[in-house]
Amino acid sequence: MGDLRLYFSDFFEIDEDIIESYGAINISLINDLPLFIDPFLLFNSEKKEYQKIHQEIISYLLFLQAQAEKFPQPPSGMMDSWYLFPEIKQTWIGFSLDGNSGRGLGMGFALNLHRELQAIFKDFGKETITKSPHLEKLCLISPLVGRDKISDFTTNFAKKYLLEYTSNFATEHLKLPQCCKFNVDKVEFNYETMTWMSKEYYLPCLDDDYVLLTPRDLLTRDNTFINRSDMINNLQKIAPSVEDATIRFELNNYFIYVLSKKKKELSKTEKNRAVTVLIREHPELIDYYIKYKEDHEADATSISKQVVQEVKQLFNTQLQDLTQILLKKTDFYKTRPDSYEEAYKRVLFLKSVIEDMNGYRIFYLNGKPIKRESDLQIMYRLIWFASEMDVNREVNNGRGPVDFKISKGSSNTTLVEFKLASNSKLKNNLAKQVDIYKKASSTNHAIKVILYFTDTEYNKVLNVLNELGLQGCKDIILIDATNNKPSASNVVI
Repeated sequence: MGDLRLYFSDFFEIDEDIIESYGAINISLINDLPLFIDPFLLFNSEKKEYQKIHQEIISYLLFLQAQAEKFPQPPSGMMDSWYLFPEIKQTWIGFSLDGNSGRGLGMGFALNLHRELQAIFKDFGKETITKSPHLEKLCLISPLVGRDKISDFTTNFAKKYLLEYTSNFATEHLKLPQCCKFNVDKVEFNYETMTWMSKEYYLPCLDDDYVLLTPRDLLTRDNTFINRSDMINNLQKIAPSVEDATIRFELNNYFIYVLSKKKKELSKTEKNRAVTVLIREHPELIDYYIKYKEDHEADATSISKQVVQEVKQLFNTQLQDLTQILLKKTDFYKTRPDSYEEAYKRVLFLKSVIEDMNGYRIFYLNGKPIKRESDLQIMYRLIWFASEMDVNREVNNGRGPVDFKISKGSSNTTLVEFKLASNSKLKNNLAKQVDIYKKASSTNHAIKVILYFTDTEYNKVLNVLNELGLQGCKDIILIDATNNKPSASNVVI
């Protein structure tokens, strides 16, 4: 087979340096890359077009706030028209481990936002402590609103800019057969008619859908710069700036209650509950925290640059190196008719490259092994894509998630699960999950792949296998990714 296709540059046959110089990230068109748009980067940017997007978010929230005052109990159709937004899957960034489809902003988010606009958000837009209103307030109030919801909301308002940004790139750099005109819904809100308007754009086309490029300087990973966990951890730092003596007193009581060494350490749930009560009683604390983040706004840009570079290094540079070794040095990408045979042999090829051809280096970033199991699973999906078989991430097959089900028809399936040896729930997973998945999927084959980075992790896995009577099980494959092995190949990654 020819060269592999993983990224936008591969599918649209364009030099990745052109994408880089345009300021965009070279997305994978196989699976989402674990990045998202942080609204604080819009606020903090010197670019007027980014600041405009942030202001449009604020304007729309103020519109919703006015409507929430008029309609405390939303009439039929109001939530669907004004509060519900899809995930913009065409960016190919986000939190999906199965292609690029996510859940978007559902009714739970809509009702939560509508309620808070009448409560803690009632003074939204009238702040006296912070420089600007911030959408992220919602995630500070409720632990149920996370980065994915904030990012989805933000991306929907950045959509018009991304459409224009990508359309300009397509016009300048892509060929006519690679693009189509698309009529895109919910591009811009008309405040006179109080309706969302659609618009036509000339865009890159893949599988009858459009693709969107995203500028690197809008992206981050892990969490928004303003987030609930960070607020809880930094309450002591913001305390000196709180002018109200009553609030300072209650903050001190909170520190004594939560941080006292004499008490049994509180669980994360108990800490969350305590801070939720504190914030409900004194919502001004949110503004003091946001002011603290505004005062440290340069950190947002620094963090963004670092994490985007790390994602590029791991999922673009290092992953491409691994796929090229698999392509040139093994039969990994040659199709086999039986799904179990293909899955098993491919895992063995991967094991050989990692252990014997310096392939282990792909799983290290800045000299340290990857810690996120989701990274391992995304990488597995990206290198597997060339198979003619249908490789789908199994979100919920009746009893819980399993990483991949490789199939040619319902009667020929194999479950493949990738785990890090450092996973604290590995023993429980080995003991219960695979058997449950077999029953739920009516399949006879399940392969467990465990990656370890140290001798300690290796011995831990061996002990677990011995305890469970699984030692020597053919379908549990251990891969040695330790970095102290002598090189057995001239291949350099």
